Amino acid sequence: MRHGRDYHERARAGARIPISLMEIVKWAYLSVIVTLHYVSKSAAFFDLDKTIISRSSLLAFTKPFNEAGLISRKRMMRNFVNQFFFANSGANHAQMEKMRQTLTSMVTGWDVAQTKNVINESLHSAIDPMIYDEAAELIEKHIRDGRDVIIVSTSGREIVEPIGKMLGAKDVIATDMEIVDGLYTGKVSYYAYAEKKAEAVRAIAEKNGYDLQKSFAYSDSSTDIPLLSIVGFPCVVNPDRGLRAHAEANNWPILHFTRPVPLKQRFAAIPPRPAIATALGLGALSAIIYLVKRKKKSAGGPDVT
Repeated sequence: MRHGRDYHERARAGARIPISLMEIVKWAYLSVIVTLHYVSKSAAFFDLDKTIISRSSLLAFTKPFNEAGLISRKRMMRNFVNQFFFANSGANHAQMEKMRQTLTSMVTGWDVAQTKNVINESLHSAIDPMIYDEAAELIEKHIRDGRDVIIVSTSGREIVEPIGKMLGAKDVIATDMEIVDGLYTGKVSYYAYAEKKAEAVRAIAEKNGYDLQKSFAYSDSSTDIPLLSIVGFPCVVNPDRGLRAHAEANNWPILHFTRPVPLKQRFAAIPPRPAIATALGLGALSAIIYLVKRKKKSAGGPDVT
């Protein structure tokens, strides 16, 4: 798989890469989603942290939680440090386990209604600067083409649901905390992680009639390989080392998101779902299927992921 790595290294170094190939990879992957919707009902499943937004959605609310008296200044400073390391390292199992421990220890004893109010009132100030413009483009295209967008995140439901609503998502899959007498106990009743994500996606696909082989999934983390493996069009975004290796071995497209933009501004003008389709994506569909799967047809060809 050295060919794929060589390709990216040359591109980053400014080497001359065939324009036609670059254009096919960039535009075909965007255009392919136009056609598939009209073949059968499908969906697009997006991880949230470091896929749609550039950091941890939970830790993004650190300052509002402190201002509401839910966490101490010491905890706030510790969260800022954790956010820095999360943003600058891969979201592997160790990182995700650390985030789970942060969530459970932090929210124990919190009033559920107050927590939801803080999140809803500070949603724009906490999340606005973090959304990737490239992710926004993909989400907008899926929605315009009539495809349901589902956010699949390990973060708590209280955070994921309002973000999903703002993004125009049809539904969310998220972690649920145990609640007793209106307070969080600190225990996790459902952890949306790894294989559990894949199970939840299968369940929602059966419920809504999605054809997973015509569906898309996007993630940055090797812990989401089970999710990415059950759709026909997996795509990795700013992947950690483990996911990059898996993507290269399986000829999955690798995308690089780099431009965070204000979420409210970016999604203010998403158009309604169209009533009539265009068939302009047919040629791109053939091109991208050829590019992604060609190694299965001929050995030794260059990897374009």
